[in-house]
Amino acid sequence: MDYKKTNAPTNTVTRNLMELCEDTGNIYETVSIIGKRANQIAAEMKNDLSKKLQEFASYNEFFTRKIKAEERPVEMDEEVLISPCDGKVSVYPICEKGKFEIKHTAYTAEQLLQDAHLAKHYYGGWIYILRLTVDDYHRYCYVADGIKSSQKKIKGILHTVNPVANDACPIYKMNAREYCLLKTETLGTVLMMEVGALMVGKIKNHEQRNCRVCRGTEKGMFEFGGSTVILMTEPGKVQPDEDLIRNTEAGYETLVKLGEQVGRKIKV
Repeated sequence: MDYKKTNAPTNTVTRNLMELCEDTGNIYETVSIIGKRANQIAAEMKNDLSKKLQEFASYNEFFTRKIKAEERPVEMDEEVLISPCDGKVSVYPICEKGKFEIKHTAYTAEQLLQDAHLAKHYYGGWIYILRLTVDDYHRYCYVADGIKSSQKKIKGILHTVNPVANDACPIYKMNAREYCLLKTETLGTVLMMEVGALMVGKIKNHEQRNCRVCRGTEKGMFEFGGSTVILMTEPGKVQPDEDLIRNTEAGYETLVKLGEQVGRKIKV
């Protein structure tokens, strides 16, 4: 059927995808559900699936599966900023009137944070936008040793990360998101934000209060769906890797894995 020739409203939902998150209690039904999404599952996930499928009672359990630590080695150099997650990264300088692109929509730091004072603190620094898709590992970690603040939650109306929807509504102004400030000795205070999208109303951060954390320690995870992690660094503290800057300027995202270097401390 050619969907373009149908008379259905553009917001028609053909099936309730949230049902995929529910426990089936039946391995054969789980296999069937995952099979329907197989064309969106990368080879790495298919390998995991073939080995561990019997352990999953629902698609959400498969989606949020935890891999072995050795599969994501973490760069331990304290002068290196690591990627908090698997994903496709873009980097932009932050300035008072400047805007950066998130899923084809331009935003200022103030619009994203809903906090003019905090946004001003990061003017002159950099923002790292890490976009996760269904084939990515959906757990994320702390990017350095330090003391984190309590989690700040921003309520919002969830909208799809599908670019088609962006023409009608800027997604990040309405998306549920939360962040904390990670105070480090070598990289300054790094803002770490998680953004939910359609089918990801639940951002699961393990620690809500302020406390000391370690580089590479799991911070939390997203449940079923596409998601985004954002880092913001203070001016004069961290320089993004040149390939990330070059690729972003050329209009490309760069594939990164959790624990890999994405920036380095600026030498004074």
